[in-house]
Amino acid sequence: MHRRTMLKLMASGLLAGLATVSYPFLEAFARPRIQSYRVTPRNWTSGLQLKMAVIADVHACRPWMDGRRVTSICRQAQDLDADLILLLGDYMPGIRRFAEPLASEEWLKPLAALTAPLGVHAVLGNHDYWSDAAVQRDSTREPVVATLLRDAGITVHINHAVRLEKDGRPFWLAGLGDQIAFPAWARFNRNQELGADDMPDLLSHITDDAPAILMAHEPDVFMSPHARFSLTLSGHTHGGQFNLFGWRPFSASRGSRVFPAGYFQHDGCDLIVSRGLGCSSLPLRIGSWPEILLIELGESR
Repeated sequence: MHRRTMLKLMASGLLAGLATVSYPFLEAFARPRIQSYRVTPRNWTSGLQLKMAVIADVHACRPWMDGRRVTSICRQAQDLDADLILLLGDYMPGIRRFAEPLASEEWLKPLAALTAPLGVHAVLGNHDYWSDAAVQRDSTREPVVATLLRDAGITVHINHAVRLEKDGRPFWLAGLGDQIAFPAWARFNRNQELGADDMPDLLSHITDDAPAILMAHEPDVFMSPHARFSLTLSGHTHGGQFNLFGWRPFSASRGSRVFPAGYFQHDGCDLIVSRGLGCSSLPLRIGSWPEILLIELGESR
């Protein structure tokens, strides 16, 4: 083999190796895709057309999700011209190594700038509880993240629902408390995992038969879907974060294994799961491109 040919092969191999090693980082840093769905769920009011932009799993930290990147993501969501903007939890970092904490104002300011005719609504995720030592010690307290979001003008739903209207047609928007908020951590004298979710309390806020949308950070609630909800929206899974041709070696919860990403129907109910934006454990994504959801409900005109 000629020396020049050998050098070309070596260079090609080096480039291929660098590309293979760097790709998971490139995907983690990638500009989110807009993933669109058009669904008419069961019990949906005829003529009610609703457009929602959905942001999940920001996991703000430096360098992977700094203030500039959160600002860019929020601009993408704002440009979708949605009736509602929904935030599905996990604003706090999911990475302890290879990352630095981000001051709350750096990620909160771009979220506070979001606007929509029917408001910006949020639920909390597990990391928003796990990162709050005071809440882990006293589960009756509200996480600091909830206070920050409310002070920024964002409506936070923890086992709560609100009645909204579009073109004179009502619907309910509900938010479930996080289902794995309190792990079995010995340092907090807890020997079993507990959640902040309270479905009976949430349902008590829904007082008529208008269709209802449920925001639940983890899709685990959909293992036994409640027929009262026309549609459930979840994040948490990151699409597995590592998706090798459909093989996902890791999952964030039992429900995440069953409903890793996309649109699902189960027992006549509808679920959409976002792949989210940030990372947990490691700042890597393979086959799970960051995404913002654009969901249009109702029959197209």
